[in-house]
Amino acid sequence: MKKALVGMSGGVDSSVAAYLVREAGYDVTGATMRLFDNETIGITDRTCCSLSSIEDACAVANRLGISYVVYDMRQDFRREVIDRFVSSYERGETPNPCVACNKYLKFDRLYQLSAADLLRDDDGCGQNGCGADSCFPPLSIATGHYAVIEKSPSGRYMLRKGTDLSKDQSYFLYDLTQEQLARTLFPLGGLTKPEVREIASSLGLVNAKKRESQDICFVPGGDYASFICGYTGHDYPPGDFVSTDGTVMGTHRGIINYTIGQRKGLGLALKKPAYVLDIDTAGNRVILGDNEELFTRELTADHFNWVSSAPVSGDLRASARIRYRHHEAPATVIPVSETCVRIIFDEPQRAITRGQSVVVYDGDYVLGGGIISWER
Repeated sequence: MKKALVGMSGGVDSSVAAYLVREAGYDVTGATMRLFDNETIGITDRTCCSLSSIEDACAVANRLGISYVVYDMRQDFRREVIDRFVSSYERGETPNPCVACNKYLKFDRLYQLSAADLLRDDDGCGQNGCGADSCFPPLSIATGHYAVIEKSPSGRYMLRKGTDLSKDQSYFLYDLTQEQLARTLFPLGGLTKPEVREIASSLGLVNAKKRESQDICFVPGGDYASFICGYTGHDYPPGDFVSTDGTVMGTHRGIINYTIGQRKGLGLALKKPAYVLDIDTAGNRVILGDNEELFTRELTADHFNWVSSAPVSGDLRASARIRYRHHEAPATVIPVSETCVRIIFDEPQRAITRGQSVVVYDGDYVLGGGIISWER
């Protein structure tokens, strides 16, 4: 029988995904990544991958009659997600930790751990858990993402938007490799959120009506600066707010408190609204200006991964999204190298931000994406 590992966060989406994979004829094991200790990062709410969510995932697995395991990935999560998140803010960037979690944990480390367990259970070669895909028995990994994987006539795997565009999560998946797409299942790709909740209710799942969290799992209150100070154990020095001509306009509370485009929370009494245009980490300055100055047409993206398309050598017309909740906009993509592109938008875009992901689409298909490193 085909085997599948379903990443279960304790939410309704991954729970229904486990049910659908089971119904498709797979021998299913539900797995939750234990990513942190609640008290370590000050969490008391029921958030994704918290201890209470592990309890929900276990209850769903029992209800569905599937095997269930919890993998302790706290050190991996700290190193690959939280440390990168903190370092990015310290560099004056605004990171997207969900992309890092998908890249390093959900579709990489989680698969390796489960496949290694399966290898031992099947009495395979077990060459000291080398981690090479060729050493592992056949295993699919499934999640509750709203996205679709298709195989083209050429044999290349394509990542496409989910049917429910209001829930589409293809933006967060641009960093997957062809090998990862080949072994991945997205059973919710053709469903809407109401349909998923209806399935969960019909099955009597404990989380059928569970509220969705809109926050980053390890910062459920959204106060990133307080989390970073608590995590690192030190404060970040105040500095100057300055205008684009260098005029000092006030004192900021530390650069980690600000992001490009921010207007609220500056603590300044000015004659007109001011917005964060840039963050000068070397000078410990936050540059302010008018809203109109936030609009730019160009950016450079590093660590670019061509997920559905092979790397292109010439200019490419496509649409690009500069953050998850941003509308795609027509643009020209200019390859600089296989892992770096310049993107020139037809019309200026507001608050292009270092550290965020830019994702390039051809219609509903994700061509690739990378990390914004330069925006002016």
